[in-house]
Amino acid sequence: MIECPKCAAPSPDAAVECPRCGIVFAKFEQRTVAAGPSLVPPIAQTMPQIARDPLRGVARLARAALLLGLIVWTWQFARVPMGIEVKGSMLHLPNLVFHEAGHVLFGLFGRFMTVLGGSLFQFALPLALAGVFLRQRDQFGAVVCTWWAGQNLLDLAPYIADARALQLVLLGGKTGAEVEGHDWEYLLTELGWLRFDRTLGLAAHRLGLTIMVGALIWGAIHLARNRDEPEPRQTALM
Repeated sequence: MIECPKCAAPSPDAAVECPRCGIVFAKFEQRTVAAGPSLVPPIAQTMPQIARDPLRGVARLARAALLLGLIVWTWQFARVPMGIEVKGSMLHLPNLVFHEAGHVLFGLFGRFMTVLGGSLFQFALPLALAGVFLRQRDQFGAVVCTWWAGQNLLDLAPYIADARALQLVLLGGKTGAEVEGHDWEYLLTELGWLRFDRTLGLAAHRLGLTIMVGALIWGAIHLARNRDEPEPRQTALM
């Protein structure tokens, strides 16, 4: 007795074809020989292998340390009244650079947008950078930029609230009461909202803190979820 190579049905030794599936044994053998060995690579050779990057742990620790620093910094910002500069914050001057750049960038859109452009660009730039990081699938970079956007609102809040008092020292070293050029005095006067300067300043301050705290929560969740995930790498086996 012989066994059919296709359906495994038993057949007499002298049988030419399988009584069950009907294949001709000689032709089936010829096709098998002509086909040659299978060209399909073994499954094990096509599966991606998981490799651990030795620098990934260092990067994760650095991000955790940065997040902890931002938490401490946020607490320092939150515990002082609006307009009181946090010791060692070092952020006002970099923020001021982008504020002044905003005046230039919006200079083609009339006086109102030119004046508003400083504060607008100062707040919008970190948000735009956060969007870039998200497109690159770097959530932690987006977290830091979102936190920075909130901090910029804290930086702008006392300027908004000073629209009537005009006591803040402006870029030229004099107060708004001494010289023309207080952005928010002009903006709120044009809008007819000058009497709301303190209210708007406090709102900006609180919104900034909310954004900063939200960014920190986002960062903590992101680090916790990716704590044990190694970097997947596609490795070709020769």
